[in-house]
Amino acid sequence: MNLIMYNINRRKFLGYFSCSCCSLILPSCTSVPITERKQLRIIPESTINRQAAAAYENFKNKTKLITSGSQLNEIRTIGKKMEFAVSSFFKKEGKEDPTKNFGWDYILVDNDKVINAWCMPGGKIAVYTGLLKITKNINALSIVMGHEIAHAVAKHSVERASHAMTINLSTTVADIFLGGAINRTRNTIGQNTGGLVDIFQVGIMNPFGRKQETEADYLGLIFSSLSGYDIRESVHLWKRMSEKNKGKEPPVFLNTHPSSKKRIENLNNWISEVMVKYPPIKT
Repeated sequence: MNLIMYNINRRKFLGYFSCSCCSLILPSCTSVPITERKQLRIIPESTINRQAAAAYENFKNKTKLITSGSQLNEIRTIGKKMEFAVSSFFKKEGKEDPTKNFGWDYILVDNDKVINAWCMPGGKIAVYTGLLKITKNINALSIVMGHEIAHAVAKHSVERASHAMTINLSTTVADIFLGGAINRTRNTIGQNTGGLVDIFQVGIMNPFGRKQETEADYLGLIFSSLSGYDIRESVHLWKRMSEKNKGKEPPVFLNTHPSSKKRIENLNNWISEVMVKYPPIKT
């Protein structure tokens, strides 16, 4: 009798929990600008931007920066062109500007060993000197910066934080009613692979990351084109990047980014369409 009541109560609770999750999630579904992909955002963008701004200031205070010179000027020039082009595009389309609350800023990190750039939520952008050895010209640099700005425009950080919150909440509650089965499975997989693989990282968050990266590649190409740069350089950039990373890329299922080969294939498929549909916006 007690077992039957337990099963009934468990089913009721899971039913109530599912309904409450739906009531939370459904109103929080929004669309990514331009691609119109549906995404989940249950954490306020203002919260993420505030945290990002604090982290950005902390990073600047602890990092060696290049504060003048032609390289920094190029980064700022590309950034300013993109600021204008993105805002102008959405205004022209009669849509809300997703960058209206951004506090744009650009820094050049003095580190030749790091081939990277990033854009924090809210438009805080960093480029490493090591990347400039691969980009080699402003058109290629615009591709990278467009990609990073696209992450911020598409609110990818908000989306990932929202997904992480729902996954953690759902799996914790489910694990209680499954007697710890989820946790045991994660531990078993970790033991069998030497702790290198986490089922949720590989099965959920990594593919989700690749989806965002591909979307940022596409949006970044658009932003670069709108800003007046030659987006055909994107293919040459990724060929150089592929050569640099030769033999170092992890298997796709372990990677949060698409392979260089897949990126080049995508870019070749997009370039002609983007050049026609998203021509440069005149200042």
